[in-house]
Amino acid sequence: LKDPIGANLDRIQIVKGWLDAGGHVQEKVYDVAWGDAAKRKPGTDGKLPPAGSTVDVASATWTNTIGDPELIAVWTDPAFDPKQRAFYYVRVLEIPTPRWTAYDVRRFGVKPLPGTSMTLQERAYTSPIWYTPGRG
Repeated sequence: LKDPIGANLDRIQIVKGWLDAGGHVQEKVYDVAWGDAAKRKPGTDGKLPPAGSTVDVASATWTNTIGDPELIAVWTDPAFDPKQRAFYYVRVLEIPTPRWTAYDVRRFGVKPLPGTSMTLQERAYTSPIWYTPGRG
């Protein structure tokens, strides 16, 4: 559920981490729910396209005309291995909004330095869930 005065939600992701056979940390990100689901589908590479942006940098504003105010999903790890230690956490992304630099440019009437980011995509993270195989 989005912040009542904040931006709509772009997507919910599950981030899974584990150690491979060589002892190296691996990570996979799963998009499990996303705003504008009727219009957005994962590509052939499995990646979800960006939500887009409604940011008006000149006025340092945005509209909640993309994304969704609420996202709900149930997810099961498609690669779950009961013998493998793993961790999982949820990451939620909002649609893009003006970055503080856009507000400063508008307020002070100055030009940003080349390469300055004028938008950002806020994120929220849960605490991780650690899975350890049972001894048996």
